[in-house]
Amino acid sequence: MAWRVKEERFNKENIVNNGNKFITGNGYMGFRGTLEEYTKNELVACNISGLYDRQGDKWREPINAPIGTFTTLIVDGEEYSVLSKEPTQHTQVLDIKEGIHRRNTEWDREKGKVIIKAERFLSLSNVHLICLKYTVLSEETCEIEINTGIDGDVWDINGPHLENYKLENDDEYIKVSTLTQELKVPVVVAEICKRDFEAEETILKTEKSVLRNIKFKADAGVEYTIYKYVSVYTGNDETKNIEAECLDVAVKAAENGYDKNYSEHVTKWNERWEVSDVIIEGNDDDQLALRYSIYQLHIIAPVHSNKLSIPARGLSGQTYKGAIFWDTEMFMLPFFLHTSPEVAINLVNYRIRTLQGAREKANYYGFKGAFYAWESQEDGQDACSDFNVTDVFTGRPVKTYFKDKQVHISAAVSHAIWETYKFTGDDDLLLNGGAEVILECARFYYSYAYFKEDKDRYEILDVIGPDEYHERVNNNAYTSKMVYNTLDIALKTLEILQDKYPEECLKLLSKIKFSKEEILSLIKFKEKLYVPMPDKKTLVIEQFSGYNQLEDCTLEEVKSRLLDPKEYWGGGHGVASTTKIIKQADVVLMLNLFKNEYSKEVKRANWEYYEPRTEHGSSLSPCIYALLSCDIGNAEWAYPFFVKTSNVDLTGESKQFAGSIYIGGTHPAANGGAWMSAILGFGGLKIQEGKITIDSKLPNSWNRLAFKVILRGEKYFIDINRDSNTGDSKVSILKTS
Repeated sequence: MAWRVKEERFNKENIVNNGNKFITGNGYMGFRGTLEEYTKNELVACNISGLYDRQGDKWREPINAPIGTFTTLIVDGEEYSVLSKEPTQHTQVLDIKEGIHRRNTEWDREKGKVIIKAERFLSLSNVHLICLKYTVLSEETCEIEINTGIDGDVWDINGPHLENYKLENDDEYIKVSTLTQELKVPVVVAEICKRDFEAEETILKTEKSVLRNIKFKADAGVEYTIYKYVSVYTGNDETKNIEAECLDVAVKAAENGYDKNYSEHVTKWNERWEVSDVIIEGNDDDQLALRYSIYQLHIIAPVHSNKLSIPARGLSGQTYKGAIFWDTEMFMLPFFLHTSPEVAINLVNYRIRTLQGAREKANYYGFKGAFYAWESQEDGQDACSDFNVTDVFTGRPVKTYFKDKQVHISAAVSHAIWETYKFTGDDDLLLNGGAEVILECARFYYSYAYFKEDKDRYEILDVIGPDEYHERVNNNAYTSKMVYNTLDIALKTLEILQDKYPEECLKLLSKIKFSKEEILSLIKFKEKLYVPMPDKKTLVIEQFSGYNQLEDCTLEEVKSRLLDPKEYWGGGHGVASTTKIIKQADVVLMLNLFKNEYSKEVKRANWEYYEPRTEHGSSLSPCIYALLSCDIGNAEWAYPFFVKTSNVDLTGESKQFAGSIYIGGTHPAANGGAWMSAILGFGGLKIQEGKITIDSKLPNSWNRLAFKVILRGEKYFIDINRDSNTGDSKVSILKTS
């Protein structure tokens, strides 16, 4: 049963990575995979989706709520914690089928063992609820104290973010109420604790925390269990009295009891897996890795809100400022389109809702239209710093141009809206803001482009493509192609509106002052836009103007030039910036997105040229090489990239620093990439004009690949089986609803 991630011994060196590896979540919040006795020193975090704060002049980042599951154990006056006593046995498990975190820890004493068993989940049936079942057992009679409650002294990268702590308690509940520092948004955590044994209970308070001290005499061999029901609310929740609502959720959960809450939670997980599970036969490791990737996407999906999107590090902490990148549209959206279209619509609605922020950014730089934030927070403001990395030798911040020059972000937004429209066939998506976003993005590119009269063409100059090691380049092939695609989408959108909704079309054009002359300008822009093409001899597409003149050296040679392993490779003086070594898939990404427009020979030539020159310094990169490998008919080329992508959060083998800046956390774009590699790559799934086709290329170790997709309200089960004698695949497509 490939449903469990497990670690069978305690290693302090793994604490931070395990916080990512064993994470639980429900879209409203994510809880790092830490143990109950951990504090902010071990990076415990209950990360809230869509709530941000700024401390002083530091960058804004998401809020970690007070930790309502904090619990420590004292036996005969001595603390039993993995941090202070080496356990004789320890198991940490994440059950991804049910979204449950479990631990079992044992210590030897003179006359027997002390054992902790605990399990917790972030409820899918009520996204404000966390439930914890905590059991202790001693094999000898002893005095036990359990200190449990709400730890308000939370971990922050650039905090503290909470102030005005108010600690409350009565006979039934404890509660911590706070405010964020910047915008004074309330954050409230309430806890009710139930137990099935007699004990003496007192309340302990510090400046930021409130705990219960539960003291009792334990009989030998008897299990003692407490049940904690923790509720989390913020001022972003649409309720009149969040403190009362927060407490009410905890009260009702306690009344229902742990088993009922657990059952309702598991029922919701079963519903998600019913439409999204992927079956791999032949390789159990790949089966687990892919299911784990799907799990990671589910725990960050904003099912409960159409105002939120998914940050680049999910809900695993405050890395990357909790901001939404292009990762969501280009790497995660396909999974949700095929399995949870309602979530996909929520994700693009976030971009529609934050259009004003994109307009303001374009205006700030002197352009028209919508220039979306490279790192977007709640209202679409750009959280990206001007200085994203630090020089490891001088300690000084280094100017980067990610915020200013990665203009392909607006094309990613337009692409996502259009793909969602095509997939769902939902005209309301265009009518309720989608068309407006697309036109404003096209308008931005027209104002950004440069017309070269001597060549009679428009060019997209001074940009950064997906390969961030080469900044401020001209005619980046990926960016130019995505601009062209945006113009094509905008003109097609106008055709649809004019044909089907002429009145709404006129109202929209009037609202945004989009004149007939401007439409004609877009047509001309599209006709004369320069997009780099394959070289006639080599078939290789130059990544950007001047790329071919850079030093052509090996990846090993560039690595040998590093004086410090944490050096940044790009920017003005990075070891890769004057070479052909690139950070991640760039031209190859373009060829994958527009695969029908390029021959197999062109795709193969560019794969073979760029892959040896790609560091894969981003977790977004391997899956793109896997997808293009499958497209050109070589599943075995693709397979190692699938393995790397699907295991990135299981192994923890990912880049942890950019310069001296910590960038650890989960990798939901890679999780989405794993699904794409399996289903769109190996499975060869294509959906065009509402029809499903399969052109599968299973790797050698897979005998079967089976999965479900939802297409315009209908569910389909696709089963691909390899014939053990011929190696050919038999495909079955069954409509299930």
